[in-house]
Amino acid sequence: MSQTAIIIGAGPAGLTAALELLRSTSVHPIVLESTDHVGGIAATFTHQGNHIDLGGHRFFSKSDRVMQWWQEILPIEGSPGSASVSGEKSREKPENGDTGDAAEDRVMLLRERISRIMHGGKFFDYPISLSPKTVMNLGLLRTARTGISYLYSSLFPIRPEETLEDFFVNRFGAELYRTFFKEYTEKVWGLPCTEIQADWGAQRVKELSIRKAVAHALRSLIRKDAGISQKETETSLIERFLYPKYGPGQMWEETRRRVCELGGEVLLEHEAVSLDLEGGKIRAVDSLDRAKSVHRTLQADFVLSSMPVRHLIARMRGPIPEQVRQVAAGLEYRDFITVGLLLTRLARIDPATQKAAPYLLPDNWIYIQEPGVHVGRLQVFNNWSPYLVADPNTVWLGLEFFCSEGDKLWMLEDEAMAALAIREIEKIGLASAEDVLSWTVIHQPKAYPGYFGSYENFHVIRGFVDPIDNLFLIGRNGMHRYNNQDHSMLSAMEAVNCIATGKKDAERIWATNAEQDYHEEK
Repeated sequence: MSQTAIIIGAGPAGLTAALELLRSTSVHPIVLESTDHVGGIAATFTHQGNHIDLGGHRFFSKSDRVMQWWQEILPIEGSPGSASVSGEKSREKPENGDTGDAAEDRVMLLRERISRIMHGGKFFDYPISLSPKTVMNLGLLRTARTGISYLYSSLFPIRPEETLEDFFVNRFGAELYRTFFKEYTEKVWGLPCTEIQADWGAQRVKELSIRKAVAHALRSLIRKDAGISQKETETSLIERFLYPKYGPGQMWEETRRRVCELGGEVLLEHEAVSLDLEGGKIRAVDSLDRAKSVHRTLQADFVLSSMPVRHLIARMRGPIPEQVRQVAAGLEYRDFITVGLLLTRLARIDPATQKAAPYLLPDNWIYIQEPGVHVGRLQVFNNWSPYLVADPNTVWLGLEFFCSEGDKLWMLEDEAMAALAIREIEKIGLASAEDVLSWTVIHQPKAYPGYFGSYENFHVIRGFVDPIDNLFLIGRNGMHRYNNQDHSMLSAMEAVNCIATGKKDAERIWATNAEQDYHEEK
């Protein structure tokens, strides 16, 4: 008899698992997605024909397997296999409301990466470089303090390294930490860096340091690596990346189409409300069709879960130790709100781009380190892909606000949230309220698993779930780990490999994004 895998969540991990199961096994995947869209935090939303990338997703990985996987789904524009090479004519610019369904639109673009920090009304390279412009912006005295602080932390590092503050100070010095890391990081997490475990730094900052940033800058002066692999470059320092023509959601919509084409099921607005644990296995998953308010019990040979661990443990029915339930209930998350602003122009023009595009800054995103504003990061969607913008003569921005579900910011009405975003972009001098054409507000719950709360006891949960031989935790929230989408995909691939070989090896799944090649930036 055929076997069935219940996959909880249609984000990068869940959809990768479904397609890999169909390609390499005879297991039938049923994907349960509680929302009305696929992609998770890598979904793409639209507003008046303009596309919104939540969080900003560079399609770049040190894993050759992931890079090849992406390009098989959406080939690079102009490469063999893309529609534009096979004789189909691509439009010069998108039509209003285009979703990228035409064959010639199912491609990836090769994009240049530019991101900066806005601090004190000035722009600094991100990651921070010791360029003449940086020295000029900081001033000689502050630059000297930064250098002395870095040398001190190199000679006398904090030991043991317990908090995120310890982690940053050890690698960048106290002066640079206070200038460029502290405020933004605490804005993201809503907690002092002294209350966040150092694990998060190890998860996101690989071995990036001032020394490596300077070495990269010097190498760039000597030779320019024009390839996409950038194997010798720290992930935080990459200069090019791939990007779906109509945003990251296009990748996952196409993956969903292929899963269904091969016989798999992707059920939207279907929530996994309970899992039956019996005899060391998950025997069944109870699904609620939210649109029809109908329950359905699905028998399970395998369960791959990318739902938040807090929900997973709470919804298990069976012998669950009380300590496991307590640790799961104490896991915390951080959420965010994106406010899309459509503008006629920006108030502040970057001289470097004035000739080519007088209405744009050149950045993909800008980290906002200014005091007195809630906004943490700003995306310029025009620069991710020109096809994200319905009218190329407008500026399409995404302002990101970090918050917690149920707090004051989260509970603001959309009109009040948009008004706050407009006030703050005026305050930092990038736009004027009179140039706003329209706006939209999107809430994203559980965007970031927290490295605080009961996280220090997460090993208790692992000790319980790892021996369940047909349950596999995958993805960012499934593993309660700050994965990028390629890390989430790799965890799914490892889980499918366990199913294909008939032997669960939980350590290989958990090793994803724990090895040196998979750590990334702040």
